[in-house]
Amino acid sequence: MVPPSTPELTPPRSPAPSPLGTLWTDALTIFWGDWLDLRVRVWQVAASGLVSPLIYILAFGLGLGSSLDALAKPSAGENYLEFMLPGMVALSSMAISFGGTTFSICGERLFTKTFEEMLLVPIHPLAMLVGKMMAGIVRGLLTSGAVMLVAIVFTGKVWSFLNPLFLLIVVLNCAVFSGIGVLVGLSVQSLETVGLYNNFLIVPMSFLGGTFFDPATLPPLLKPIVYCLPLTYTSLGLRSAAYLPWQQFTWYTVPILAIAAISLALVGAQRFSQQQD
Repeated sequence: MVPPSTPELTPPRSPAPSPLGTLWTDALTIFWGDWLDLRVRVWQVAASGLVSPLIYILAFGLGLGSSLDALAKPSAGENYLEFMLPGMVALSSMAISFGGTTFSICGERLFTKTFEEMLLVPIHPLAMLVGKMMAGIVRGLLTSGAVMLVAIVFTGKVWSFLNPLFLLIVVLNCAVFSGIGVLVGLSVQSLETVGLYNNFLIVPMSFLGGTFFDPATLPPLLKPIVYCLPLTYTSLGLRSAAYLPWQQFTWYTVPILAIAAISLALVGAQRFSQQQD
């Protein structure tokens, strides 16, 4: 009598990864490549963006601020120094997120010539863009974190600069200017061109983005220009998150910065897909 044949047992198949999971894993891979270079310069990155805010704090906050406090009370904070400290956090996160991302991509494209190898990797362009933006966000957080520590030392208000709304706006600001840095890094053909973008985009925005003044006090002709700058919404959001009750928080700043970051990410992903370096 022939024994009945037993059915062959096949091992269960592991579920296929979701497209979103694959995108996130690939983005972390790109980010890890930048982090390996960044981690040996953490203190240098954190300190590099601290010089300008410290100069502004000493010159404007402590020097000019005492005269301004005698004339009027600021719209947020107890004095002018407190008023400008959130603007310094916005300024430092903008400068380092933009500059670090731009020079990172320029170095890979123009000097080390490793950018072409990354373009040959079978990774979705959006994952490349997100990975580069994540590295820029980390750079911006390192520097803005140092400025926040300085702000806490000057004011003694820990929760004002470490509450979730404040940190959320800082992250969104880093994402916006990391996205701009990616687009500039993919477009320029020399470091001199990066200097032009810095002189005609970043430097004017540093002074016109509401870091030193309340945009609501501007003449009507200047308000449309100032309110077109993303740094303006960062400065407004950080001040309200630091000093005003949550009922008075400028909630419109969060979706504006989020939409700007997502739009820049989509445009940057398209540029990555069309890059011919």
